[in-house]
Amino acid sequence: MTKIDNALNHLNRMISEREHHQVITFEEFLQELTARPDRVMRNIMQTFYDMIHHYVGAGVDEYPDDPESINFVSYDFSRLFVEGSDRPFFADRLFANRLINHVQAMKSGATQNKIYIFEGPPGSGKSTFLNNLLHKFEEYANSEEGSRYEVVWRLDRRLLAQIKDAKVDLFMDRLSTLLDEYELGQSELAELKNTAHRPSDYVEVPCPSHDNPLLLIPKDHRRTFFDDLFKNDEFKWKLFTDKEYDWVFRDTPCTICSSLFHALFHRLPSAREIFSMVHARRYHYNRRMGEGITVFNPGDRQMKQNVLTNQLLQRKIDAVLGDSNEVNYLFSTFAKTNNGIYALMDVKSHNAERLLELHNIISEGIHKVEDLEENVRSLIIALMNPEDEKTIEGLQSFSDRIEFINIPYVLDLNTEVEIYRNIFGKHIDEIFLPRVLHNFARVIISTRMARHSEGLLEWIGDPAKYELYCDNNLQLLKMEIYTGHIPTWLREEDRKRLNAKRRRRIIAESEKEGVTGFSGRDSIKIFSDFYSAYARKDRMITMSQLVRFFTRWHRELSESIPEGFLESLVRNYDFTILQEVKESLYYFNDEQIARDILNYMFAVNFEPGRTELCSLTGDRLNISEEFLKGTEVRLLGPGTSEAERHRFRTETQKEYASRTLTQEIMVEGVPPRETRLYTALHERYVFHLKEKVLEPFLDNENFRRAIKDFDTDAFKAYDKKIRDDVTFLINNLSSPRFNYTKQSAREVCVYVIDNDLARKFHPL
Repeated sequence: MTKIDNALNHLNRMISEREHHQVITFEEFLQELTARPDRVMRNIMQTFYDMIHHYVGAGVDEYPDDPESINFVSYDFSRLFVEGSDRPFFADRLFANRLINHVQAMKSGATQNKIYIFEGPPGSGKSTFLNNLLHKFEEYANSEEGSRYEVVWRLDRRLLAQIKDAKVDLFMDRLSTLLDEYELGQSELAELKNTAHRPSDYVEVPCPSHDNPLLLIPKDHRRTFFDDLFKNDEFKWKLFTDKEYDWVFRDTPCTICSSLFHALFHRLPSAREIFSMVHARRYHYNRRMGEGITVFNPGDRQMKQNVLTNQLLQRKIDAVLGDSNEVNYLFSTFAKTNNGIYALMDVKSHNAERLLELHNIISEGIHKVEDLEENVRSLIIALMNPEDEKTIEGLQSFSDRIEFINIPYVLDLNTEVEIYRNIFGKHIDEIFLPRVLHNFARVIISTRMARHSEGLLEWIGDPAKYELYCDNNLQLLKMEIYTGHIPTWLREEDRKRLNAKRRRRIIAESEKEGVTGFSGRDSIKIFSDFYSAYARKDRMITMSQLVRFFTRWHRELSESIPEGFLESLVRNYDFTILQEVKESLYYFNDEQIARDILNYMFAVNFEPGRTELCSLTGDRLNISEEFLKGTEVRLLGPGTSEAERHRFRTETQKEYASRTLTQEIMVEGVPPRETRLYTALHERYVFHLKEKVLEPFLDNENFRRAIKDFDTDAFKAYDKKIRDDVTFLINNLSSPRFNYTKQSAREVCVYVIDNDLARKFHPL
């Protein structure tokens, strides 16, 4: 029995410690408000924003110093949509930024009285997205971090007995007592009499619309009240100036709370006595009970009776007020989700009727309940397939109130790979040669993207100049931009031409993509077939097998893949692994490179023919055209024209004078080697040096054989220089930076040499 008692006592403590239903006075509520105003004073839009921010946090911008940034950042939605979920939803970078932008607009108050429709094709994960979103919202809203308060009236019988007609009130009070006893039943009545039970000193009336207690302060007096309540700080300034807090001064309480307030106003001598009957408690959300969150599926029929009441509570209100017509405790099902979320899973069948019913509610924020007007300030969300848009055709006033948010098939290759890892296990990375898994995702995504891109063509011009690295439709380039990455193989002039306007135009094209091609369910089925066909314990899946799968074993799939895409993907793969091998084989004197760059940064500020002492290195420089050209060739490549070199020199000097020296070094105290200009020049310098790094080994058969014999006894027979070079190469490829195994590193190195990739991609 001891263990049972301990278990029950522990359970009792845990349940008792929950504060969701703890009722506090209006004065205690105001103390909470002044202590945590940004948490207590928020509506559903602000709470929804805070929930997203709580689980997602701030995004990561890979190019924070880019003056042409469009704030297209990487958000981690795993805590919101993946962790603790039976069916995870993976938000790609495009959808993540789209959702965050809409949520920020919700909070600002710029898009009030809207219905948010998430539109996407079948198989895009809309239902999974919404279920996970609502689950996390319920979890957050019922936590301490997400708590909000709602009105609970406690009508004091003794205080109301002081009204003028005391006899009538005394009679009604006794009548209320008799009604209470009758409702309790004869058996309970006997027990209560034995314990000298007396009726409660108050009648508790919960607000069915979950109104914030602040709305009971008359609108005309709210500004003065808050001016007296809050000290002059940042929150008070935001309260009186920010659009997101307009609701505090604009909204009115529900008709039940309003009528109770007016009834008490005519009976009690002071407003303070009225507010002594106003209490607050945590707004507790419960999707299954329809409290705060209500979700309708297309097959859920309309309710026959939409008007709800509580007859027992109505009699108590009538008794304590002495007037049966002054307060009508009537409300609709919409009240249960007021200040909450009202959701429709797919707009079809009965949900199409519900959507049309929301017309007046969305436009006016009011719902008629018999003779009463009921406030509805809910976050209304719906899911829709593109073909169901006909439901709202012809209703212009209604469509103006709809905010469409696209939720297409995944277009971010990193997210597509995460889906495979989630379903088949993270160990699949060990089965693929590096980059092959991501290339499978690229093939899938190519079917979902448009074949023609006006934005890319306006930016790049002729795609043929990148034929060694990209496809004719520039889809491989667009995929990189969709992941937030700018490829290194882009020419310098095109990098500079990628301004914010062009980047936004390219990203905007994703709004019309992802509605055709392989769906999410299709891609999982295709990957399952591919993985089961080639996964082996003793060897890794290669790029050749990927191409063979789509071109020989499943030719029907290749019909959906853009023409020439697979060939371009192989070329892109060849270029990428070539850069990795060069990077791994590269070792130059970093100190000498640094001195060359710093001397050049200093020298461009002087005309050729002068001799100066470099303030960055201490070297005495004979600044000549040959000196400047020698460094510029290493920075830009040997094929650069004189005009391009002089233009680059001018731009470097301008950057050094306007930012590097005057701002970073002199004002911010940044070391010269950590400045933005130095970092950019160092990246260029090293890139062009690496282009020559493989030349000594290309025709060296011993080098190739040594790679194949690495980590075997035969490797010991090779010359020490070759052993050192091969060991350096394999160890670098096996580092976390490139994530090869020793076996895969050997395979890739032999592939690079046998296919003569260094000559294939030179010159750039």
